[in-house]
Amino acid sequence: MAHAILASTTASVSELKKNPMATVAAGEGFPVAILNRNEPTFYCVPAKAYEALMDKLEDNELNALADARLKDGKRPVKVKLDEL
Repeated sequence: MAHAILASTTASVSELKKNPMATVAAGEGFPVAILNRNEPTFYCVPAKAYEALMDKLEDNELNALADARLKDGKRPVKVKLDEL
């Protein structure tokens, strides 16, 4: 069965075990797909990339909440950031 590999860098589980930090460094700040028998098993994601991902997810959730509140039929209230 074919599997999508969602990273430009891959490493085997054996390579990860031998030198985890070299495996992370090989991704140059981006995720590394860890393969087991040539199938992606998991992704090794550097801390900065993971933090950026979590920030984007939070922004998407907040945008969805704001969009839902705009559709509730009530008039939006304008405020200035200095007033908050």
